Amino acid sequence: MRLIRISEVMNKTSLAKSTIYKYMTQGEFPPAVQLSKNFVAWVEEEVEEWIATKISDRDFDSIESSDERKTDSDALSTP
Repeated sequence: MRLIRISEVMNKTSLAKSTIYKYMTQGEFPPAVQLSKNFVAWVEEEVEEWIATKISDRDFDSIESSDERKTDSDALSTP
């Protein structure tokens, strides 16, 4: 298990620091681990799982959109 700092989290996700903290507050991003009073880090695997989930959601949404377009075009071609 590896812990990563905010700069690496930002690099991996392409999100701004404020967005990461906003998503954390909303429960939409893995929480940071408080290591000391002024030191937090994230579990790398949790951040990578979050990224994988976003990709999976995108792919699922893409399949759904494709199915909807196919259904719409089928409805238009039906006499």
